[in-house]
Amino acid sequence: MTQTFDLGEIERRPDRLPRGVAELMRPELPSLAVEMIEEIRRNVPEYGNQANAAYLEALRIGVERALLHFVEQIADPGAPRERHDETYRRLGRFEAQEGRSLDTLQSAFRIGTQVAWRRVMKIAPRYRLPSIVMAQLADALFSYLDELAALAQEGFLEERREGETQTHRRRLLALLVRVPAPSRRAVAEIAALAEWPPPEEATLVAVPADARCRRAALDDDLLVDLTADEPYLLVPGELTADRERMLTEALPEGRVVAGPTVPVAQAADSLRWARQALLLVESGVLGDGPVTRCEDHLVTLWLLADRALTERLAGRHLAGLMSLPEAQRDRLLETLRVWLTTRGTAATIAEELHVHPQTVRYRMRQLENVLGDRLTDPESRFAIEVVLRALWLRERADTPLGPSGNVIG
Repeated sequence: MTQTFDLGEIERRPDRLPRGVAELMRPELPSLAVEMIEEIRRNVPEYGNQANAAYLEALRIGVERALLHFVEQIADPGAPRERHDETYRRLGRFEAQEGRSLDTLQSAFRIGTQVAWRRVMKIAPRYRLPSIVMAQLADALFSYLDELAALAQEGFLEERREGETQTHRRRLLALLVRVPAPSRRAVAEIAALAEWPPPEEATLVAVPADARCRRAALDDDLLVDLTADEPYLLVPGELTADRERMLTEALPEGRVVAGPTVPVAQAADSLRWARQALLLVESGVLGDGPVTRCEDHLVTLWLLADRALTERLAGRHLAGLMSLPEAQRDRLLETLRVWLTTRGTAATIAEELHVHPQTVRYRMRQLENVLGDRLTDPESRFAIEVVLRALWLRERADTPLGPSGNVIG
């Protein structure tokens, strides 16, 4: 096959290759891509036999798209290039994510260009390419290499910056939940590095350790650490309905717990309460919807916060009952709890307990004999009600408590 070129047109437009060159090169692309990949793998250790599948796939995509786009540029210099540009920025980002320098990718570019030029030199006599076309082609090819290298470097630097920003954000999140609370100056310094303007208030969210997260669904302004032993995140401001939907979408399998919205300086308290509530969710004490709000369960959290104190109060205000046989004690405590909660008649209490009213009256006489004036004293009666509620919640939780008094899972 012989391809003719209008030399006069070439001389008038030395900045543009004849479109006919594209047609000569298209049939060469499949075999040229294979040859490039083989040559790169032979000469660049990172792309050799030990390279992982993702790395080799990135190489294949990069080579094939580079060749195709180069030819398309010759055929139509005005062809869209957004997808092409993003491909090579992504390659640069990939190198940064893998913790490598750009040297490997730049070496691959150079080897690919050398292989392509060898192929041009091989087919040039076959198609009788004029020397001026060859010169144009050489300029275009090496300019294209510089363009690819620049795009990859751009993506590489972007990823590095983003990586550094995320590192600063994790540092900032850890600082915000530290006890005692950090100084405003310390927060401001790291917040500036993290490119994160501190809000007045924040909501801390506890996340189950085994929850899978769709990171792309999380809002960009969240501070997140899902690699911690107890994963958590910070939502600036209140947890609005839109934010709650975002969490449900990002963590579809996890039952997360949102602590109260607090001033940023009190972030540690919000997280502590959220983690305590998460344990109660996992033990079945609290609801198991996608997002549980601590604000709806503050009394429960308070009552279950300190086992040792609850037992101390029980020993003081229920003295006499705690030494009875277990079955008798449990019946009396349940009757007392319902009486304090409902302040109902014997008939009402009997209906709730599924016993005869006379049984209720008998139990109440026993309680009066054991507790005496404590049932008529307002302060003692309130303490008894609190203790009974805490004991009832603990029984529901059926969860051991740690030495510090906090619920543990």
